[in-house]
Amino acid sequence: MKYYLIAGEASGDLHASRLMQALKQRDAEAQFRFFGGDLMTAVGGTRVRHYRELAYMGFIPVLLHLRTILKNMKMCKQDITQWQPDVVILVDYPGFNLKIAKYVKANALCPVYYYISPKIWAWKEYRIKNIKRDIDELFSILPFEVDFFEKKHHYPIHYVGNPTAQEVREYLASPPPPPQVGRGEGCASESPLYLEGDRRRLIALLAGSRQQEIKDNLPAMMEATKHLASQYDIVLAGAPSITPDYYQQFIAGSHVRLVMNETYPLLAKATAALVTSGTATLETCMFRVPQVVCYETPLPRLIGFLKRHFIKVKYVSLVNLIANREVVRELVAETFSVANIRRELETILPGGAGRTPMLSDYDEVHRILGDSHAPDEAARIMIETLKRMDN
Repeated sequence: MKYYLIAGEASGDLHASRLMQALKQRDAEAQFRFFGGDLMTAVGGTRVRHYRELAYMGFIPVLLHLRTILKNMKMCKQDITQWQPDVVILVDYPGFNLKIAKYVKANALCPVYYYISPKIWAWKEYRIKNIKRDIDELFSILPFEVDFFEKKHHYPIHYVGNPTAQEVREYLASPPPPPQVGRGEGCASESPLYLEGDRRRLIALLAGSRQQEIKDNLPAMMEATKHLASQYDIVLAGAPSITPDYYQQFIAGSHVRLVMNETYPLLAKATAALVTSGTATLETCMFRVPQVVCYETPLPRLIGFLKRHFIKVKYVSLVNLIANREVVRELVAETFSVANIRRELETILPGGAGRTPMLSDYDEVHRILGDSHAPDEAARIMIETLKRMDN
């Protein structure tokens, strides 16, 4: 069969590449055409656009690049029409993907499947109308989404397990050789991290995957860890979509070292972590690394008020959302400050009062996620449903 996939970010590229591999194992004649990244390209098929040409987030960046976005969207619609796939598989990235889904369904081109469902429980819940109208099968990787879609909105979905949880388990089961590379103040290298055996412990900084997130959060993270630099290696995980040069403006001459594309080896060695909200919070939990979630927002007092009184979602981190209670401390809006980050970090370092309870609570999150292999389960359901449609 012919599969057309659209992933608009680095995380989508990873999850889509795993799904493509699973589809190939079940469908020897699988053909792929996609908007995606290097990982999808490595699996095979034809890449139409790299996700870096799509990944504009926030009102101002989208406005500034509106012409490019609209051009890519038009091109994508035309490409799908010309290639005539058996199915379009959308991977997260709802702002772009839901518009493509609307076009495909309006023109009755083929079924539309959504892998990694849009997080409309967090914002833009009105999009459920678009999903019900345009999406044939929805695949969730977060267990609490089942109740949201099925009980609240009466729209059946497939919970297929969590790919992040599975990826971490696979890594821990057979980790690669120990990373090694030079050290030095403000060291920025695309090579792996070298740790001097276990003589020095390590605090990981995961400051987000977008430039604005890094700009907002990294300086406070650095300031909050400065007093620990004589006791710990403070190491920043570089995001795949960000160049090392961007980080240099923040870390040059500092106590922080940068490693690129080595998040898992970093977390495998980490004693504790400061993490910007996102998939990284769940990865950190799966590695059993105590963490503080840090997320600066504009107009923090207003956002804090809205969060307490109007925003329906209690938490910003996936760990707390999955557990449905505060497992990890979230410093968001008016609670985000260097002093608060420093204080909460010290409670989860060895000897801190919050470290053991958090590690115990992580066990519950692991249990809730289950042990299904999400790409395999999703591929199985996709192929079975497509075959039923043909019959």
